Amino acid sequence: MACLVSGSLAFDTITSFPGRFADQILPEQVHILNVSFLVPTLRREWGGCAGNIAYTLQALGGQAVVAAALGNDGAEYLARMQGLGIDTRAVLTVADSYTAQAMIITDADNNQITAFHPGAMQYAHEINLPARSDIRLALIGPDGRDAMLRRAQDLSAAGIPFVFDPGQGLPMFNGEELRQFIALATWVAVNDYEGKMLCDRTGLSLEALSTSHLKGVLVTLGAQGCDVWEQGQRTHVPGVSATEVLDPTGCGDAFRGALLFGLEQGWPLARCVALGNQLGALKIACRGGQNHHVDRAALGL
Repeated sequence: MACLVSGSLAFDTITSFPGRFADQILPEQVHILNVSFLVPTLRREWGGCAGNIAYTLQALGGQAVVAAALGNDGAEYLARMQGLGIDTRAVLTVADSYTAQAMIITDADNNQITAFHPGAMQYAHEINLPARSDIRLALIGPDGRDAMLRRAQDLSAAGIPFVFDPGQGLPMFNGEELRQFIALATWVAVNDYEGKMLCDRTGLSLEALSTSHLKGVLVTLGAQGCDVWEQGQRTHVPGVSATEVLDPTGCGDAFRGALLFGLEQGWPLARCVALGNQLGALKIACRGGQNHHVDRAALGL
């Protein structure tokens, strides 16, 4: 069984600000905001939601199939994924564009400010569903607007259940478009902020969403864990304490990779989420979105 992971592939430039953003921003002066943060450390990492999710799913023993776009600087990223055993036949290389780039600043409280250049991601709608008869599950993550819309229609037409995980792409869609995504999806995964925005734009509560055709609505809460909504009932799955808190970049993606693995196994949602919480805690103790080591035996797999 294979799982299609659709979303961004990007290079993450990650920096750390040793202070707090809140101490540098004067609320009464936000209309003329002009701030600068001294960041003594800088790293470039493999990133993008599709890449990060596929990395964890593959490490857990799943078969990830990535549908995403790379630019003319993406040859090493493509080779890396292939070396990990990830199916890249649905990865488009755009010759006249750069790979998407995320510039991320993290403060001492693990708050983040991100600037994102979509680059080749803007051409992801040109990608067709890969010709694999064993794809039984998919996830639509943040991607180009047209790509996300097309992917939902294509997966629905192919009868492939998918997780709708709009992430930072959620603001691109109005209420009607979001309701259409939900109508085609089997599960919805958001963080608490995105969950509030989703409810506001669609006019539907989390409880109402979970009493529809959806098999589950997942609301991640960072270190506090995750709320699982099924048939109008909320189950809270507690978070897992991390051995060290170094970098939150990609924690949500690690969670989603574990979620997909659990769904592939046919586990109940609460068990999928519990594994996701473990992977989120494992990831935050490592810098970058694809550097955490997954020990399947230690996870009881």
